[in-house]
Amino acid sequence: MKKLIRVGILLLATPGLSGCWLLAVGGAGAYGGYKMKEEGYTLQNPVKKEAPAESSK
Repeated sequence: MKKLIRVGILLLATPGLSGCWLLAVGGAGAYGGYKMKEEGYTLQNPVKKEAPAESSK
């Protein structure tokens, strides 16, 4: 009976902790990006906004 209760508690607690894991992984990724930026690495977006044509001024 105790084993069944422990398994039940574990199954109920797991979904509640899943959000925390996502936040921890996101924070680690953000920190890694910040440290790479300090080292001089940059990210480039392949989508660029076109500059307005000279004749439209």
